[in-house]
Amino acid sequence: SGEGLIWAVRDPVSKPQPQYEGKGRNKSVVSYEDVIVDQGVDDKRLLVLESEFSSVLKVAGRERNTVSAIIRQAWDSGSLQTLTKNSPARATDAHISIIGHITRDELRRYLTVTESGNGFGNRFLWLCVRRSKCLPEGGRLQVGDLDPLAKQLRDAVQFTRSVGEMRRDDEARKVWAEVYPSLSDGKPGLLGAMTSRAEAQVMRLACIYALLDESDIIRTEHLLAALSVWDYAEASARHIFGSKLGDPVTDKILTALTDGLPDGLTRTEISNLFGRHQVGAAIDQAISTLQEQGLIRQTVEKTGGRPAKRWFAISNGR
Repeated sequence: SGEGLIWAVRDPVSKPQPQYEGKGRNKSVVSYEDVIVDQGVDDKRLLVLESEFSSVLKVAGRERNTVSAIIRQAWDSGSLQTLTKNSPARATDAHISIIGHITRDELRRYLTVTESGNGFGNRFLWLCVRRSKCLPEGGRLQVGDLDPLAKQLRDAVQFTRSVGEMRRDDEARKVWAEVYPSLSDGKPGLLGAMTSRAEAQVMRLACIYALLDESDIIRTEHLLAALSVWDYAEASARHIFGSKLGDPVTDKILTALTDGLPDGLTRTEISNLFGRHQVGAAIDQAISTLQEQGLIRQTVEKTGGRPAKRWFAISNGR
């Protein structure tokens, strides 16, 4: 839950306690004094490993649940707080990282239109992975094999404690100026919604690469490494979400037209996709959106009466 995330990195919690004067029946409250009832958490770093990320998406989709809002706050600033009356906990300067595992089908099923559009999805890096080999007896990695990496990471973490503002050097600044326009340009549909924080994600990755090199200056190699990771993340998002636009009506029409229908669909046939239970205005808006995005085209057929309109997917090559 959102409250659970805050509690894991919470600030000290205090409550007003009444201060009395007098004794017995003459005792009365003269003031209130804040008294710490919970010392909070000193280490504001939290790494959440969620092996069933679909459960997070299910919870986020529930009415009045705060987990989505708190995750977005954590990505933005690290200052976390809910406005619920019974949850006074808050956290400042928190650093929360989340690693989630989910299949492509589950992600498509449980990531709602709301969470796609409100910025929840584009605060994550979506990375498609698969095993490189089958190891029925397991691998041969020994704990000691990780010692050199652990030492490098420990040294880098120690270095970061003294780092303040980070800057790009002149060469990295030139590269950044070249790639920034394409990173900041929006893409259409659900893919665009899931990758619309590209420039911020790339720069955060570049900062991480620089800090791993124990440098407070972002150099070209750090930026290029970050861009490579982002290229993979964007390709993964394209593989996951494809040409979906994030609207159920629009996506259902597009799927029907791209599923090998050589004769396309008329307006009546499109209505039949929804069992005639979908509002006509919603269907018209969906068709208009698909035409604006260049995903479908329209033909007009002469009949004995009113001309008939028929739509085809552009990808069908017709």
